[in-house]
Amino acid sequence: MAKANVDGALLELFRGNFERCKIGRGQRVVVLSEGDQLRDYALASVAAATDLGADVEDLNIPAEDAADPSARMSNIGQNNLSKHPTAIEKCKDADIVIDHMLLLFSPEQIEMQEAGTRILLIVEPIEILQRLEPQDGLRARVEAGARRLEVGRTLRFVNSVGTDVIYELGGRSILDEYGYTDQPGRWDHWPGGFVATMPIPHGVNGRVVMDAGDIVFPQKKILKTSVEFVIEKGWVTGINGAEDATELREFMESYNDPRAYAVSHIGWGLNERCEWKVDLPGIGMDGRAYCGNVLFSLGPDTEFGGENDTACHLDLPMLGCTLWVDDELIVDRGKIVPIDLQPVAA
Repeated sequence: MAKANVDGALLELFRGNFERCKIGRGQRVVVLSEGDQLRDYALASVAAATDLGADVEDLNIPAEDAADPSARMSNIGQNNLSKHPTAIEKCKDADIVIDHMLLLFSPEQIEMQEAGTRILLIVEPIEILQRLEPQDGLRARVEAGARRLEVGRTLRFVNSVGTDVIYELGGRSILDEYGYTDQPGRWDHWPGGFVATMPIPHGVNGRVVMDAGDIVFPQKKILKTSVEFVIEKGWVTGINGAEDATELREFMESYNDPRAYAVSHIGWGLNERCEWKVDLPGIGMDGRAYCGNVLFSLGPDTEFGGENDTACHLDLPMLGCTLWVDDELIVDRGKIVPIDLQPVAA
């Protein structure tokens, strides 16, 4: 492949991340894309991994109607890879898959991870990737948060507008995102910067009240009014409020899937370089990983070893919350408390 066809800025950026992923000689790399979507990213990934000495395959899934990342986030886990079993086997045989297709929450991704393939998702615009390039310090803080969730038995969070909810923890996978992956079977997303886990089955009870200014993904919308979620035994049984609540109810009802109302992952953001905005390009990782947020989520749990594969997934990051894991105060009104989780002052 002629490097003249590759964006130089992307090539340099991807090579830096791939070095963190320990891509090099002896590594089998599959660069996965679909149709014309993100072909510039795929070409840059192939060139960067080749420069590092890896054995690389450019695996492009044919599609005339390939969904862009934002559309795929609205139907999470749905993709065309399932129609191509040979391509899936190639991915399972690789050491690492660079995912420019967005396999998140899909059975194909889980199958690859179970085969020992590590996966790095890259679909955000270059300006987001540059600003949120991975850093060693972020990994250490995310892993410190993950250790707390691994041993924790309860997570509680509250806020000033009525939230008070308790998650019972234990035995579920931990999602620790810091933007690169160098361990077999591990998935990550560039950009990253948060930690999350799932409750035990039926293990969430209370009320979550999102305040004006909190964010709804995948819609990329800032709430104008508060929205209350009533939660009983791990399921949302009521969504109360004004216009914003009505829109959320209608969005969830449009999937015609009762599993959309399951409480999904819970955690907090740790990336101090993220911005609390919804008008940024891309799928919205800034809001999800914003330092000191609480990331409340509804819908699927397949990323955490569960069986709920509903296509309706809501990520609902909230500001100004206070959160405990067991008796340890982690977030105090939107500020990270433990020293080993705090960003290092510039």
